[in-house]
Amino acid sequence: MTAILKNIENGDIACEASIVISDNKDAAGLQKAKKLGILTKTVECTDRKQFDADVIGLLNLYKVDYVILAGFMRILSHKFVSDFENRILNIHPALLPSFQGLNAQKQALDAGVRIAGCTVHFVTDDLDGGPIIMQAAVPVKSNDTVETLSERILKKEHLIYSAAIALLVKNKLEIKSGRVIIKDENIDTNQFMIVP
Repeated sequence: MTAILKNIENGDIACEASIVISDNKDAAGLQKAKKLGILTKTVECTDRKQFDADVIGLLNLYKVDYVILAGFMRILSHKFVSDFENRILNIHPALLPSFQGLNAQKQALDAGVRIAGCTVHFVTDDLDGGPIIMQAAVPVKSNDTVETLSERILKKEHLIYSAAIALLVKNKLEIKSGRVIIKDENIDTNQFMIVP
């Protein structure tokens, strides 16, 4: 989240961050957003239906066009996804469709893959199953731990998430038959699979 907010601040992403919402009043991201002058709100999640209604209400109140998930570890309801259809992005620390859900880096290590990475995708009702916008790969080293692999993946996440958001806010992404099409003939689509 901090990397995204800084890229908005320095003009790499042509939009405004309206609000940062968390379900955890102690989330470090809230303090970081406040320091950058971004409005923050905490919405407790004691009842999922009420939580969704409260968050959707805030997003509508502040006229939010796009929802960018960062460290949000909850499954969004059908209503939430449909209210913001094709306007919610998430990043996942794996090369989807492999290793969906929690502990993706551990799943990759347990599977013995040689290449891991991260994926920016649109959020749909399918957990980590929405159309893929961009991916970045990192090699898996023989001595990797979940922590060391996660650290290398995170560096790539910071690069591709901001790049994908920049395309989204410029209306350069289109979904056709479940695939993301980049609507700019000047963009080399080979750059959207970033390797070490």
